[in-house]
Parts: sequence; C-alpha cells; structure tokens
Amino acid sequence: MGAGQGMGRPDPVSIMRSRRFVVLLALAAGVGLIASFAAWCVLELMHEIQPWVFDDLPGALGYDSAPIWWSLPVLGIAGAATALAITRLPGDGGHVPVDGLNASPTQPVDLPGVLLAATAGIGFGIVLGPEAPLIGLGGALGFLAIRTLRKDAPEELQNLVASAGIFAAISFLFGSPVIAAVFLMEASGLGGPRLPLVLVPGLLAAGIGTLVSIGMGSWTGVDTSDISLEALRLPEYVRPDLVDFLWTVPLAAAIAVGVFVVFRIGKLTHRFAASRPMLVLPVVGLMVAGCAIGFSEAAGKNVEEVLFSGQESIGPLVANPASWSLSALALLIAFKGVAYGLALGSFRGGPVFPAMFLGAAAGMMAAQLPGFELTAAVSVGLGAAVAAVLRLPLAAVVLAVLLTSQSGLGAGPLIIVGVVVAYLTSLALSGLFDREESPAPSAAS
Repeated sequence: MGAGQGMGRPDPVSIMRSRRFVVLLALAAGVGLIASFAAWCVLELMHEIQPWVFDDLPGALGYDSAPIWWSLPVLGIAGAATALAITRLPGDGGHVPVDGLNASPTQPVDLPGVLLAATAGIGFGIVLGPEAPLIGLGGALGFLAIRTLRKDAPEELQNLVASAGIFAAISFLFGSPVIAAVFLMEASGLGGPRLPLVLVPGLLAAGIGTLVSIGMGSWTGVDTSDISLEALRLPEYVRPDLVDFLWTVPLAAAIAVGVFVVFRIGKLTHRFAASRPMLVLPVVGLMVAGCAIGFSEAAGKNVEEVLFSGQESIGPLVANPASWSLSALALLIAFKGVAYGLALGSFRGGPVFPAMFLGAAAGMMAAQLPGFELTAAVSVGLGAAVAAVLRLPLAAVVLAVLLTSQSGLGAGPLIIVGVVVAYLTSLALSGLFDREESPAPSAAS
C-alpha cells in the first residue's frame, strides 16, 4: 500500500511545469512584496520608538539626557504591556523565545497580540530580536492573502503561501535571500522530493524581500541600514593558520557553555512567567533594567549596550575594538547575558540577535589571545553563538560567512569548525542535563 500511495502522489517536477504553479509564483511575488513592506513598517516603528523613549521623552520632561534610572519604569511598563498581550489577546503573544526559533506560520487572528508583545518588549529595550515577530507577520499576511483570494484553498496551499510571506520578511531583515532560505529550510525541517515546491516560491518572495530592503532607501529617502542587518566592518583576513584553529575550538566550546547557562536562566524564568505573567513580566523588566544600570555603573558605558537586541550596535561594537577593555567586555557579556536569559523566558521576540552580539563580544575578548586575529575570533564567535542558540549548523555557517564577507572568505574554515564544536557541545550539555532532570523509572515499570 505504501508503494501505491507513493506512485499516486503528484510528481513535483510536473507540478512546477504546470500553469497553476506559475499562478502560485505570481501570488508568492505579491505576498513577498506585501510582507517585505510590512516588515519595514514594523522594524521602522521599533526603531523610532527607541529614541523617542530614551531621548525625546526625557527631554520633554526637563532632563538633558535620560537619567541612569530611566530604564526601570520603561521596562516595567514594557513588561505590563507584554503581559497584557499574552493574557488578553489570542496567540499567547507569539512563541516563547526560550523554546528556540519557531518557523511555523502564525494565524492572522494571533497577529495583533504578537505585534503588541514585540513592540512593547523589543521597542522599549528588552534583550530580544525582531526575527520571531517577523516570522509571525509574514506567515499571517500569507494566510490572509490566500484566504482572501480563495476561501476554500487547501491547507497545503495556505501553508505554502504563508511560508512565502515568512521568507520575504526574514529576507528583508537579514538583507539576503540566501540567509532567509537556509534559516527557514533548516528550522522547519523542509526536505525530500517536494522541497522545490516550497523553496522556489519562497526564494522568489525572499528575493523580492531583499529587493525591497535595497530599494527602500532610494524609493522613500529612508535609510534602512538601521533596521536591516548588514555585513560587519572587520579587518581583511586572507587565510587562517594553525594558531587560529587551535584557539577556535575552546572559544566555540566556551560560547556554547555560556549560551547553555543563558538558556537555563530563561527556562527557570519561564516557570514563573508562564503561570503569572501579569506579575512576573513587570518584575523581569525591572531586573533587565537593573542589569543595564549595573553594567553602566561598573563599566562606565551606556545602559543601551545591555538593553535592546544588539542588532544595531553589533556593527559599532566590532568596528571599534580599541574602545573596549577586557574588563568592560567581560562585564558586558555577564550583564547582557543575564538580561538576555531573563527575557528569553518571559517576553516575546527572537533569540538570534542578542546571541550574535554576545558571540561577537566573546570573539573580541578572544582576539586578545596570542596569535588570534580579530576577524577570525569575531567570525567564530558569531557562528558558534547562532549554532548554540538555534541548533541549526548550516544556517549558522551561512549567516556568519555572509556577515563577515567584506573582510574576505579566509575565516570560512574557522567558522565551520567553530559551528560544529558549538553544535556538538550544545547537544552534549542538553543530553547530560536532560538525563539528570528526567524522573527515574518506577519499580513497577
């Protein structure tokens, strides 16, 4: 029977040659355009909220600049607003980030809660990224488009169009359809002979997402460099040597251990936040603000280095290594790591950008080791952090290679080694602690 069913299934190649598939591609292109523009609107809104909250509002209240305690009430309010989105609106405010990056499409009815939780948390400075809300946005818009055009559309077709919306939104954020495709293929487990049916429309939508990202500035006069990820400015790096390889392994393993600790904090926080979000989230917001204030007092840096996802600040961080001492970098990793862990288990957003920021900071610290070049160390840190957080090794390699491509491709082999080491270390740690926490079998069993 299994063979008969397999022979009866439509051939993906014949489907792609049909006129219906051409119509599907046209729909995917339209969804990609809509989802990309919507992603720009959401990212621009979050980007504009940040200076309004931390610059304009303190000035309107008579302060020359935001006082050191300013983030306390801001993040307390962010926690309350996010808790309202989780408890009062459909969809639980989106996926819990401590569970990883979920690539499944969001239903349209859940979108208001997802956007409110993301805007309140990420826009007000919580340590999470925008990739998860954009996945929800793109998928929901895809569902809306296909259901508007064809109310009786099959579920498989609805999911395919929703996936195209996700491809486009993520492509706009990362500025590359390749990153979007690899991320979503690996995260959703796409594969098999039917992969082209999803991948081809998705890539078309992703290409349009990147086109919108590139053209938005010239079409509107708005600079998108602050809201979409761009390649990092690092010194040119031609080829690795033995010393670079020797330092890569312990650096990647250390980053995986650090990410594991952060996620343990997140899971512990989630135990409390899941049952009492209205109480716990404002408290967590105050704790995140406390981390930022503590770092500022200890390191003499701005509180905003700890707040926010790190999407906009990772470029200036690696471009100015001389302005960061070893002690300041260590404090940054410690305070932002704790804030990141607290946010993972309570607020809503994506886990990728804070991990990338912390991985880059760890790489800058490792670059002080004898013979370890800055570009090599930062590249390894980026790839290892993404691999440890998402458990998507191919996506981690592609992301790190493309983000550091302006310095040359010499760090590519090191990135691959670091990603593999971080991935295997994360699996080993998870397996070890899962066995320790699992209940012992009863005598009766």
